[in-house]
Amino acid sequence: MQTKFIEQEIKYEGFQLAPHWIYKNFKIQGDATVAFIGECDVKLNEMVDIEDVINNEPIYSKSMLSFISEQFNIGLVEGVLRQRLMICTIKEALEKRGFKIKRNGDDLFFNDKKLTVSIATKSTTSVLIHTGINIISSGAPVKASGLTEDLGVTDIKEFALEVLNNYSEELHDIIQASTKVRGV
Repeated sequence: MQTKFIEQEIKYEGFQLAPHWIYKNFKIQGDATVAFIGECDVKLNEMVDIEDVINNEPIYSKSMLSFISEQFNIGLVEGVLRQRLMICTIKEALEKRGFKIKRNGDDLFFNDKKLTVSIATKSTTSVLIHTGINIISSGAPVKASGLTEDLGVTDIKEFALEVLNNYSEELHDIIQASTKVRGV
């Protein structure tokens, strides 16, 4: 798994969750996860989560740390498992800093306020995952918490790099573990 923190600010609008978006924009081919900071404004016509569309729940954050991952040669169920692994990786990184974080499926909460958004979907060539963590919670359409406003995490790049590295290492470890056993 290749990873990269993108220095430029990017507004996440949903269209970025597309096959080869990482390759086309950052020349990283194959399984990859990138992170970037920017506003998040996903209108209903760009929503992948049908439940959110039915419930008329667009996504908005003044500032969000977004992770986009594209992974090839896996099915959607494995993709959702890898999405949950990303969420657990983020939860561990925050708990290591002393925060009590609650996980419900693919959502994280701090003080009963939503900290993350996340979705996994299948394209014709890959599984695509977006996970966003609010940096600023004010202005969100739901009761939200944010990394800086509510948790006091100020070095967002350092946090993003830790999550990218830990997620990549965990996936590598899983694949390595599958190669060291004999069949029975």
